[in-house]
Amino acid sequence: MTFIMNRYRESTSSTLGSLISGAVLGAAGLALWLFSEADRRQQARKQKAMLYAPRIQDGSEALDSSSSNLGTNRNENLEKRVEQLNTAIADVRRQLEELGEQE
Repeated sequence: MTFIMNRYRESTSSTLGSLISGAVLGAAGLALWLFSEADRRQQARKQKAMLYAPRIQDGSEALDSSSSNLGTNRNENLEKRVEQLNTAIADVRRQLEELGEQE
């Protein structure tokens, strides 16, 4: 009887150890997968940003061939907005220079 109980305890402890090991390995695998997915998504966002960045820098926008007239209007509006922003920036710069000279 003692032999059977010892064998049962060994079996139970090894099964419990296997379950714990499996849970730990499964959690580690899940964490690794989640990190790799987050990294993949971040890389995809960076690539999209890099594709869009040159258009932002030169002020142009991607135009569809079907909406070329609409694109022309957008470019004109964009140019007007850029001019307004440049004027506002120049005004602020001038005001800051005047404040610096007064002190």
